[in-house]
Amino acid sequence: MPTRRRDLKMLRVLADIRDRAPHEHQYFGGQRHIELREQLENLPADVDVARRFRTLTELGKAELHYADTAEAIGHLEAAHQLLPGVQFPDPSVWASWSHDLKLHLAVAHMRLGETQNCCLRHTAESCILPIRGGGLHTRPEASRRAIDVLLELLDDIDKDSFSGEMSRQSTLIRHIAMWVLNIAYMTVDGYPDEVPQPYSISPAFLESPIAFPRFPNVAPKLKLNTMNAAGGAIVDDFDGDDHLDVFTSTSDPTGQTRFFRNNRDGSFTERTKAAGLEGLYGGLNMVQADYNNDGHVDVYIIRGAWHGKFGQHPDSLLRNNGNGTFTDVSVDAVLGRYRYPCKTAAWGDYDNDGDVDLFVANETSIGTSEQAMKRTVSTAMHAPWQLFRNNGDGTFTDVAATAGLDRAEFAMATVWGDYDNDRFPDLFITSESSCHLYHNDGNGTFTDVTARSHLSRPRSPFPAWFWDYNNDGALDLYVSSTTGTVGVLAMVSGGEPLPGTKSGFARSKFSDFTFEYEIAAVYRGDGRGGFTDAASQLGLEYPTQPMGANFGDVNGDGFLDFYLATGNIYYWELRPNVMFVSQRAERFVNVTMAGGFGHLQKGHGVCFADIDNDGDQDVYVQMGGQFPADRYPDALFENPGFGHHWITVKLVGRQTNRSAIGARVRVDIIENEKKRSIHRRVTRGGSFGCSPLRQNIGLGTAQKIELIEVYWPTTDRTETFRDV
Repeated sequence: MPTRRRDLKMLRVLADIRDRAPHEHQYFGGQRHIELREQLENLPADVDVARRFRTLTELGKAELHYADTAEAIGHLEAAHQLLPGVQFPDPSVWASWSHDLKLHLAVAHMRLGETQNCCLRHTAESCILPIRGGGLHTRPEASRRAIDVLLELLDDIDKDSFSGEMSRQSTLIRHIAMWVLNIAYMTVDGYPDEVPQPYSISPAFLESPIAFPRFPNVAPKLKLNTMNAAGGAIVDDFDGDDHLDVFTSTSDPTGQTRFFRNNRDGSFTERTKAAGLEGLYGGLNMVQADYNNDGHVDVYIIRGAWHGKFGQHPDSLLRNNGNGTFTDVSVDAVLGRYRYPCKTAAWGDYDNDGDVDLFVANETSIGTSEQAMKRTVSTAMHAPWQLFRNNGDGTFTDVAATAGLDRAEFAMATVWGDYDNDRFPDLFITSESSCHLYHNDGNGTFTDVTARSHLSRPRSPFPAWFWDYNNDGALDLYVSSTTGTVGVLAMVSGGEPLPGTKSGFARSKFSDFTFEYEIAAVYRGDGRGGFTDAASQLGLEYPTQPMGANFGDVNGDGFLDFYLATGNIYYWELRPNVMFVSQRAERFVNVTMAGGFGHLQKGHGVCFADIDNDGDQDVYVQMGGQFPADRYPDALFENPGFGHHWITVKLVGRQTNRSAIGARVRVDIIENEKKRSIHRRVTRGGSFGCSPLRQNIGLGTAQKIELIEVYWPTTDRTETFRDV
C-alpha cells in the first residue's frame, strides 16, 4: 500500500473519531446535557418542586462539564432559587442535594471567572498560587458571587446536626468549600484580610520552608501557551541541531497535535502543518525514542484513555523523516490495527538486541477493580496489555503472551528500569488499585516479583518512575498516590500532618473526624532487587494527588528533584502543582510557593529540560483537565540559574539502541576537595511527560570532573573518559 494511502487511512479514522467524540461519551458531557434539557422542557407544569430542582441541578452540572458555563450557571441559579421550597422525606437527602448544588454553583462561577480573566486575559501570573499581581481578576464579579455561595454553604454545614457518615461527608465538603473560598478571595485581592476567620487558610501554608528563587512562566512570551485539555508533552531535539523542540498532544479527540521548532535564538515557531501533523487528533500521552535507529527521534501517541468502549482509538507511531516532517507509519508497523483505550506506554530494549521495544499498558475495565466494577456495562472494555517486540525492519510483534505479560487491568502508568543491574530492563506498572513489578528474566520472559519486593502500596497509585535519587548507582522507585482531595489540603494547612510510613492524617478543627490519605512511596533500591520505603524519612507526607509528574535537577546540585502536576477531574480540585527539591538526598523540601510553581490548573505532561541551552533545567508543563471545559494554556517555568556547573551528555548507541535508552552514566567530580559520584540512566523520566534523552547533569560547585563512565547494556561494555 503506498505511503500516501496509509496516511489517508489513519487520518480518516481520526477524523471520524473527532466527529463522533463530542456526542458519544457521557463521562465527558456527550449527549447527557441534551437529554436533560429535553427532560426539563417536557416536565409537566404541575410537577413537584423536588423533581424540577433535581433536573435543573443535574442539567447545570452536565452543562458545566461540557463547557456551557453560562447555561450551567443559569440552571444552577434556578435550582438555587427553588431550594427553599424543596421537600425531601429524609433531612440527610435534602442536605446532600443542597450541599452538592451550592458547591457546583460556586465552582461554576469560579470557572466563569477563570474564563473571563485567566484565559481571556492570560498572563504569566494567572492561576499561580498565591495569586497576586497579574493573576488578580480584573473582572471580579464571578468570584464575588462564588464567595457568597460558598459562605452560604459553609453556614449551612455549620448548622448540620447529622452524625456518622453523613457528618463525615459534610466535614469533608466543608473543607473543600473552605479551600475554594480562600482561592476565590485571592482572585479579588481579599486574602487573607477579608476571609472570615473560621474559614481562613493560614498564610504560613503558602510559604516555602527554605529560600528559593522564582521561576517565571515564560510560555506566554514564547507563544508556547497552547490551550488544551489534559495531554502529553515531549521536549527533545527532533531535528538534530542540538536545540530542544516541543511536541504536545491533547486528550480531546477533536484537538490537534502540535509541534514547535526551537529557532536557536530563544524563540519558537509552530511547524505543525509543515511537519505533516495536521489531522492527527487526540492523545492523552506520548513517548519518544529512535525506534528504527536512523538517528532521528520518533514519537508514539497514546489515545482513548478513560473512554471505555468508546476509547477504541488507534495509537499512532510517527516516524521522524529527518527533514522536519513526520509520517504516521502505524499501519505498516502493525501497531495501528489495535484499538484499545490507553494512557501509558514505554520504550525499552527488553531483549537487549539493539533496538527499542514498546510496552503498551491498556485500560481493561471489566472486573479488574472496585472502581472498574462501578462502571456501566455500556462503557466496559477488555483491553489486554501488550509487549511489542521490535523486529528491526520497521514492524513489531505482540509477544505479551509468551513473555508472561498478557494481563488485563486498568493500567495507569508504566516505566522500564534495570533495578537489579543485570543488564535487562525490568517493568513497573501501576493500575487503579495496585502496583506490579515484573523482573526481566533475560530469556524473553518476565516474572511477577511484586509480593517478594514488598511493593504493596500505594493502594491508589498513578504516575511512577525509576530514578537514582541518592546517587548510589542503584535504581529507586517513586510511586505517587491519588488520595487526598483539596479538602484534606485545607485541614493540613492548619498544621503538619501526623507522621506515618504508610499514611498521612488530616484533622478537622471543626469536628472529631480525622481523615486518612495515603502518601506516595519512595522505594530505595539496593541494586540487588531489594526495596525499602523511605517516603516518611524523606519528608514526603504532603497530599499531592498528581496526574502528571517527572523529575530532574532544577538547582544543578547533582541531586534529583521532582515536580507533580496535580488535580483530580473535579473543578473544585484547584490545588497547586508541587515542586520538591532534594536536600542532598537526605530530605525533600516543598519549594512550590517560593519558586512560583503552584499552578492551580490541572497539570499533565511534565518535562525537565534545558530548553534555552543555558545549562540549567527549565520545567515545561502541559496543562488542562479531562472535561471539555477544563482546558488551560501550557506553562514553561524558566530557571533563573543557581551559579552551579553542569555538563550535557548525549549518548549515541551503535550496538546498544541508537537512543541509548537504558544506558548508565556515572560522573565523578571533586567538590569542596571531596570526591562524589553522580549517577544517571538514559530515560525520558516519569510516566507522564518526556524529558530529553540527552542528559543535562548538574555538578554543583565542582572544581573538576575526574571521569565520566558510560555503561552500555547490550554489549556489557564500559567506556571511561577522564579529565573532561
